Amino acid sequence: MKTFSAKPADIQKKWVLIDATGLVTGRLATIVAMHLRGKHKASYTPHVDDGDNVIVINAAKVVLTGRKRDKKVYHHHTGYIGGIKERTAKAILTGRFPERVLEKAVERMLPRTPLGRIQLSNLRVYPGAEHPHEAQKPEALDVGALNRKNKRSA
Repeated sequence: MKTFSAKPADIQKKWVLIDATGLVTGRLATIVAMHLRGKHKASYTPHVDDGDNVIVINAAKVVLTGRKRDKKVYHHHTGYIGGIKERTAKAILTGRFPERVLEKAVERMLPRTPLGRIQLSNLRVYPGAEHPHEAQKPEALDVGALNRKNKRSA
C-alpha cells in the first residue's frame, strides 16, 4: 500500500464560520490554525494547501483567561534605533482593531514559510457579527461545544 499524497487538483476547500463570542483566545486559535492547515482532514498533506477558508466573527468578544488581559504584552519595532513599542492585550481589545489579538495568535501557530503565508490568507477575522461572505455559504462550527474549556463567561 502506498502513502496517499494529495495533489492541488484534488483539493476541495470548504468555508467555515466561527462565532468567537466568549471563547478562550488560545483554544480558538489552535482550532482555527488546524482548519487552515487542513490537519482535521484525512487527506492532510504537509506540502499542499488543503485547509479550509475560515471566517471568524465577533473577534472583539474573545476572552483571555487569568490576568492575561492586563499582563500580556505585544511588542513591535518601528524600524528606528530604540524604537521598540509595546501594548497590552487590553489596550488592543478596547482599541480600533480588536481582531488583531486573534489574528496574531493564529499567525504564530502557523509555519513561517511561503505555504504558511498562503494558509494565513485563508483567514478572515471580523470584530463584529457582520461579514461579506454569505455567497460562499459557510458552515457554522460550534467551537464552544467541542470542549467545555473552550468557552468562558466574560
